[in-house]
Amino acid sequence: MLNRVVLIGRLTKDPELRYTPSGVAVATFTLAVDRNFKNSNGERETDFVPCVVYRQLAELCANFLSKGKLASADGRLQIRSYEGQDGQRRWVTEVIAENVQFLSPKENGNSGSGTVGNASDVGTYGHEVSLDDDIPF
Repeated sequence: MLNRVVLIGRLTKDPELRYTPSGVAVATFTLAVDRNFKNSNGERETDFVPCVVYRQLAELCANFLSKGKLASADGRLQIRSYEGQDGQRRWVTEVIAENVQFLSPKENGNSGSGTVGNASDVGTYGHEVSLDDDIPF
């Protein structure tokens, strides 16, 4: 079985960084991803895909990504449910990203992109990222 998602899009707002009670960093952001076809009006439609990253990768994303920046997210699709305050069942679909790449030019004027990190290597920023810890969900 395979559950793999690769997205390229622009952030709709700055990533939100928070920490679990046990101190694990969690960042969330939404990627606006254009569909590769046009609708009947000749316009491209856009999907808004929520993404979640954990640990050091979450902190890196919060520090280096911002609204409008182009990024790719590689991970798995997760669908979960919870009961809202009104007692109704709510469903959430999101991408748990294991690898994020910056695709917009660097702020200092130099062009290029950089790998933020993934589960098993060191990105161009020199930060090792590990997914060995327990994921809180």
